[in-house]
Amino acid sequence: MTVRLPDSLRVLERGWLSANNVLCIDHDQATLIDSGYVTHAEQTLALVRQALDGRQLTRLVNTHSHSDHIGGNAALKTAFDCEIVVPAGMQATIAEWDEAALLLSPLGQQAAVFRHDALIHAGDELELGGLNWRAIAVPGHDMDALAYYNPERRILISGDALWENGFGVVFPELLGTADGLAATRATLEELSRLAVDIVIPGHGAPFADAAGALQRAFGRLDHFSANIDKLAWHAIKVITTFALMERQPMPARDFAAFVASLPIVIDLNQRYLAIADDELSARLQHELLHAGAIRRVDNMLASR
Repeated sequence: MTVRLPDSLRVLERGWLSANNVLCIDHDQATLIDSGYVTHAEQTLALVRQALDGRQLTRLVNTHSHSDHIGGNAALKTAFDCEIVVPAGMQATIAEWDEAALLLSPLGQQAAVFRHDALIHAGDELELGGLNWRAIAVPGHDMDALAYYNPERRILISGDALWENGFGVVFPELLGTADGLAATRATLEELSRLAVDIVIPGHGAPFADAAGALQRAFGRLDHFSANIDKLAWHAIKVITTFALMERQPMPARDFAAFVASLPIVIDLNQRYLAIADDELSARLQHELLHAGAIRRVDNMLASR
């Protein structure tokens, strides 16, 4: 089903490694929500310039601090001198550029250093694309994440708190930094109380069936809550696929060493699964190939 958005909102739907970008147009100015992954920065700039069509990008707002959402911040700041606004919970992490807290070093990811100009708190209101939006705390995938909700047009910009078929990996639970599963449940319950006609997710196309997405998300959450090892294995597959996308193609013979080079994969395996190293890489390769997440051609592996 094609979703009709207000003319003042443009969704730049991105493929992995980048999150979607949402351009909110106000006459001759515009605000962008999220900026993609750092290695896609030139593509992000080109897409944004085309969508701006001569307008000035005056503001960049982030939903949360993960690399696929903040990776283009520095490039956009350089190109447009736009104000960068981040969720208040990100303040110290960004100011100190804590690569562990940003999950850059643990996940083997990268981002360009940037400095924020302003903060936004849960409950704050802001104008985007001629519409009034309220910032909503959506902890779980990221404990400091915010979503943005417009009650008049019943639109939710959900980041990674809600996708059409799930939500982002609940890293705080797996890393032992917070009760991420409980936080995710509270977030989904909060979102279920909103009147929503359109969801603009951090990944995938905008969609209209918020109720169906929430039902699927609650089911997924119940499954992970009852099987924490399943959450760990899911995270390992997601992290490995993301990392392979950045480094592809790769000789199949190097896959085991590649898996062993990802600190969080080794940590999650040791703490939750205890699979032998050679079995871990073999099982990962088999399941990712079977799922179609990666492909093998002439002894080379690459993502799809």
